[in-house]
Amino acid sequence: MSVWTTKASNLLIDGESVPGSGGRFETANPATEEVLGTAANATAADMDSAIAAARRAFDETDWSRDLDLRVRCLKQLSRALQDHAEELRELTIAEVGAPRFLTHGAQLDAPIADVAHFAQLAAGYEWTRDLGVAEPMGMPSRRWTRREAVGVVGAITPWNFPHQINLAKLGPALAAGNTVVLKPAPDTPWCAAAVGEILLAETDIPPGVVNIVTSDDHALGAQLSSDERVDLVSFTGSTDTGRAVMASGAPSIKRTFLELGGKSAFVVLDDADLGAACGLAAFTVCTHAGQGCALTTRLLVPRARYDEAVQLTAKALSGIPAGDPDDPGTVCGPVISARQRDRVESYLALAEEEGGKFACGGARAERDRGFFVEPTLITGLTNDSRVAREEIFGPVLVILPHDGDDDAVRIANDSPYGLSGAVHGQDLERARAVAARIRTGTIGINGGVWYGADAPFGGYKQSGIGREMGLAGFEEYLETKLIAEPA
Repeated sequence: MSVWTTKASNLLIDGESVPGSGGRFETANPATEEVLGTAANATAADMDSAIAAARRAFDETDWSRDLDLRVRCLKQLSRALQDHAEELRELTIAEVGAPRFLTHGAQLDAPIADVAHFAQLAAGYEWTRDLGVAEPMGMPSRRWTRREAVGVVGAITPWNFPHQINLAKLGPALAAGNTVVLKPAPDTPWCAAAVGEILLAETDIPPGVVNIVTSDDHALGAQLSSDERVDLVSFTGSTDTGRAVMASGAPSIKRTFLELGGKSAFVVLDDADLGAACGLAAFTVCTHAGQGCALTTRLLVPRARYDEAVQLTAKALSGIPAGDPDDPGTVCGPVISARQRDRVESYLALAEEEGGKFACGGARAERDRGFFVEPTLITGLTNDSRVAREEIFGPVLVILPHDGDDDAVRIANDSPYGLSGAVHGQDLERARAVAARIRTGTIGINGGVWYGADAPFGGYKQSGIGREMGLAGFEEYLETKLIAEPA
């Protein structure tokens, strides 16, 4: 089977590849603007069928109770994805516009490896825990806890890192014993559908356990999050949509995991190697054209070295041009669509309206085709500007001055978000102390990388609720039952 040559991916519902009842919609290459092909365009009826299949598979089969089967199936999925990695790589570059070098990390290879990690985690997990004997109300009782699957999981995912996020939800949810309905973003239906084809053909995962519903209708996500047959919604995307997911799940008191937006601060202390810090900040914001919720998009530098930092950062950004994602040397590829390019450009116009200046960039990249934006450094703004507070999702960095450690912490925390961040300084204890005061879910010190299958990822404040990945991410998909009997 060749995933790459499958130009008309279907839905996966109840163990069958089906065309869906809503016809087809196009998927395009953001680097060339060419149509790649079509994907199945599901309707509300298709989503209803997928939810029903997931409900039956959870309620009427042994999937949630058969740990050996789940571990075996996840290992099969991991091996099958590895076998098709090169086909998936080409697909990811073409559909997502992901730079080739990133597919050897978080865009593909890392999430494929993570599937096996969750199989191993489930195999060694302490599913029951003895609490010993106590005498509540004078009655000696032996008590223990049992961890069980939540039930049907509705997974709603974005387009920027589709394999990473799709598999970060599928892996732990399935390992924990849940069944899943996955609704991927309309911009990247093939990445999800290709995984579905592989899963269907090369694993023993029973019918209905995994259902993948592609559609250009955003209302299907709302249908999934509001349906009473769904026990948990795991959503990654914008904060505004996260609010809507919470609201639609509220009538059924649905458990909700949210990984939302960010406007993370890169804090440079006055003893840091300024050139190295500014270079890393530039590289980070250009990675995948700035389309990462956890990327650091506010650069906080000592006021006394502000002008020097502007020059160093602009020079670094100018050396990272927007380029062809198929080129192994490209860091900054295209943004996903014309709509996203227009959004980024609207923020560039807003920056000028707010009094900002462009030390470099500030416009579309000069290319014959594709949705490219120049890596941009904005100067002259304060942290209360909209451009410094709102998520842009493009290769755009705002540089802000600070007046010492306390002021840097104040500015970093003066944000509705708290997803990630960075601190750079020669005095490690001082850098650690600053990092400890920044209210964010992940933070790197002097270039430390926090990403990994064993590492919990999530945010404070309006950046989300709960954690993905790691033990904490696995346990998001579990309930706790307390059992007692006479001792």
